[in-house]
Amino acid sequence: MGLLTTLETRHGRIDLPAFFPDATRAVVRTLDAQDLEACGVQGLIVNTFHLAYAPGIGLLKSQGGVHPFMSWKRPIISDSGGFQAMSMVRENARYGRISDRGITFTNVDVQGGKKLKLTPEKCVQMQFDLRTDIVMCLDDCPSPDAGPEEVTASVQRTVSWARRCKDEFERQCEIREAGERHPLLFGIIQGGYNMRMRWESAEALIEIGFDGYGFGGWPLDQEGELAESTLEYTARLMPDGLPKYALGVGNPDAVIRCAGWGYDLFDCVLPTRDARHRRLYVFEPDQDPFAYSFLYIGDDRFKRDGRPVSELCDCLCCARYSRSYLHHLFEIGDALAQRLATIHNLRFYVQLMERLRQLS
Repeated sequence: MGLLTTLETRHGRIDLPAFFPDATRAVVRTLDAQDLEACGVQGLIVNTFHLAYAPGIGLLKSQGGVHPFMSWKRPIISDSGGFQAMSMVRENARYGRISDRGITFTNVDVQGGKKLKLTPEKCVQMQFDLRTDIVMCLDDCPSPDAGPEEVTASVQRTVSWARRCKDEFERQCEIREAGERHPLLFGIIQGGYNMRMRWESAEALIEIGFDGYGFGGWPLDQEGELAESTLEYTARLMPDGLPKYALGVGNPDAVIRCAGWGYDLFDCVLPTRDARHRRLYVFEPDQDPFAYSFLYIGDDRFKRDGRPVSELCDCLCCARYSRSYLHHLFEIGDALAQRLATIHNLRFYVQLMERLRQLS
């Protein structure tokens, strides 16, 4: 477990470890703010790149930021958009290019069809416009199959961008946040699966100095398994006493392992996406507090099952409705099915975090 038990932000305290559901476009699909609060969700993560696409950073700034826009009063992390460079630009050059200056996205419908230029400075400015609680540095995320030269260039660029992000962050704090509590700025450690490059990345970022550090890159190895040695080593490189963020880690088993290595923060689309595809998480009534199984609510065997999804869950879905009813809702394609299933899976993750905190 990590050394931290809480993290203070300008929108409240986060009890650690914590899982932040993905509200990529300022919404957790099918849920509203009251649903999320009832689940016990402590915070959300939004994506700067996607919000630039719709509704636009300028519109969000005019609304006072993303919090009032989506009626969410708890902490929000804003991802920088660096991962989209890997998943889009590196996979298909028609989507743009990456240079030492920043990332230029083209041939995508961003901001009315215009090019989106994402420099470290612009990335920080946009996140200040969003008024989020944790600002992520723009990073250069290499492809999972990147060779040594590409990984080295990625680390060098990530460190250079992080230094520029820090300079711009301090400038924005002076001109925008005078007399107010500042957001937190996190650096992202890159290096692929190369331990030497991970070390070089971490050392350079620690020298610059940030409020927290994230694991950057793909958290799975080339066989699709959790990149355990890379994740564990990177956690050891991060300073103790500051939050350690495992970006994109969301499988319950992976979360448990990473929490044991000292990671404090997690985010992933997995629980909400699984819910929409009828895969639910259920704790087992076992002596092991982390034993769980999957319940595939679309199976015919649940057609007449009058029990709740889980006897150990107190969410709206389990407190009021049966497996039979949820099965029926999915069968007829009613939107309530996805809402109830998403509520249940997020409540499972909140309970998972609570159980992890009991060990610390």
